[in-house]
Order: sequence, then C-alpha cells, then structure tokens
Amino acid sequence: QVQLVESGGGLVQDGDSLTLFCTESRRAGRIYVMAWFRQAVGKGREFVAGINRSGVNKEYSGSATGRFTVSRDKGKNTVYLRMNMVKPEDTAVYYCADSEEFISRDSGEYALWGQGTPVAVSE
Repeated sequence: QVQLVESGGGLVQDGDSLTLFCTESRRAGRIYVMAWFRQAVGKGREFVAGINRSGVNKEYSGSATGRFTVSRDKGKNTVYLRMNMVKPEDTAVYYCADSEEFISRDSGEYALWGQGTPVAVSE
C-alpha cells in the first residue's frame, strides 16, 4: 500500500529548531513533487513548502521563508522540513503530500497525504 508517513513533530519552545520527516513508500524509480502543509486548530490547511523532483526548485510560504528549509533524499524516499526559529504561530499539524504534476500551493492538487505530525510551540 502506497503511503506517506510523517514524523519528527513535538513540543518545542519559541525560537527552537526541529526537523520533520516524510517517508514515502513508492515503486522504485518514481519521484514525485512533494510539499508540506499545515493546519492549525480552527483553520484551513495552508501551504508551507514544496520541492520538485530533482530537489533543485523549492517554494515557501511567506511565513516559512528564511526560517524553514525543505529538502529531499531520493535514495531514502524521504523529504525533510527543517524548521528554525519556530514561533507559537507555527503550532499546527504538519502534513506532507505528493503530486505527479508541479509544486502548487493548492492542497487540491495533491493526491496522497500522510496522517500528519503535530508541532506545538510554547512561548
């Protein structure tokens, strides 16, 4: 069964760093566009970062720019989200998703989602 599995979330303090992981189980040789979204309580799902198949092209939301870094290790089928200088407003459940097309900020463009990993940032 094809799936995405996120991990790495937890409780951190304002200004801390942490890294989220997303591992995908896919047939060998297939590389997908990957993205991170997040959803805070009572809010919609918002785009955080995306990375293309080669790992060269990346996109970030305004709030993630300069603080978060998305990367991938194709050999390990893993995508990372390094989060530096986290803030209480980064508190959310973080999801990874994949697409056969291109990096999109629209969650509707992504076909497969993980179960999410929660991040809570205390003041």
